[in-house]
Amino acid sequence: MLLAVFSLLIVVVLFAAAARPAAVVPGRLQFAGELVYGFVRNGIARDNLGSKDYSRFVPFLFSIFVFVFVNNYYGLIPFLQFPTMSHIGFPLAIAVITWLVYNGAGIAKKGFFGYLKHETVPAGMTGPILLLLVPLEFLSNILLRPITLTLRLFATMFAGHLLLTLFSLGGEYLLLHSENTLAIPAGIASVILFIGISFLEVLIMFLQAYVFTLLAAMYIGEALADEH
Repeated sequence: MLLAVFSLLIVVVLFAAAARPAAVVPGRLQFAGELVYGFVRNGIARDNLGSKDYSRFVPFLFSIFVFVFVNNYYGLIPFLQFPTMSHIGFPLAIAVITWLVYNGAGIAKKGFFGYLKHETVPAGMTGPILLLLVPLEFLSNILLRPITLTLRLFATMFAGHLLLTLFSLGGEYLLLHSENTLAIPAGIASVILFIGISFLEVLIMFLQAYVFTLLAAMYIGEALADEH
């Protein structure tokens, strides 16, 4: 909980400081802030929502991206080394908020029953096949999306955290405490794997923030689309 609150302070302070100069020729901090904002605005929101609807959802998508990004990278900071998103309650809360946003946007545009039809009846499909498709589409598009959003982020962060813990503690035990003759080479291998996985986690932590935000944008875009 403290890490989540601290990440909020980090995001607010950094981006407030980046936005405050509002210079035509940006400094380093302003340039970095504009780079991140532009990445979410143009690379995620506009590409998936279109030029008509994207602008009003940029603040939401930007908030998701930077919040998940900061909380993921706690897993690589010494003495913290615990990504907040490896605790399932945090990705679940963000997924539920995302679920409310994209369903709310769809209902606001199409009405409740119009949106329900949009999400459960594929365009051009008629006849008895709808008896099978409608429940499956309802399950997939309405009920399971927050669960899959949650599990994708939680499981990846939790598994990475466990691997780093396993190889770091295993390497320490094998090198410093074990009396087995094979312990030293096994310990060295464990430390090398720990370093390699740490570098891999740098990429994965960014990708998970990106994928979560991308899927949120795609779901909003689908909810607002004219056809399913």
